[in-house]
Amino acid sequence: MFVGVARLSLQIPGARSIKERRRVVKSFKDRVRAKLPVSVAEVGDTEHLQLASIGVAVISNASDRCDEILSAAVSMARVLPDAVLADVRTEIVPFGFDGRSLQRGIEGALQAEDFGPGTLEDWERK
Repeated sequence: MFVGVARLSLQIPGARSIKERRRVVKSFKDRVRAKLPVSVAEVGDTEHLQLASIGVAVISNASDRCDEILSAAVSMARVLPDAVLADVRTEIVPFGFDGRSLQRGIEGALQAEDFGPGTLEDWERK
């Protein structure tokens, strides 16, 4: 399993009000969600009228697919009519086959030798 994340920094030079800024950000988020299998949210710079940071996340069983989807989201940001893509940071994190390298995953709880009352609560506190 692979998790791909991207942070897109947008400059919105024409935004003179929060309403104009929101229109540009919402339009981009809605367009990306409609065309790509991703989660997308504004993740920072909410106080600045002319800046927006957008987070995009995707989960896939192939890192190439994560990269392809994130690249498509970046391409959509590059052609925004009302914003300029100022910076892009992407990362693809592998979690091993079937999530085996996930720490404290449900698999670990289910494989506990003594899975009796209180075991799950003790495991969650670790």
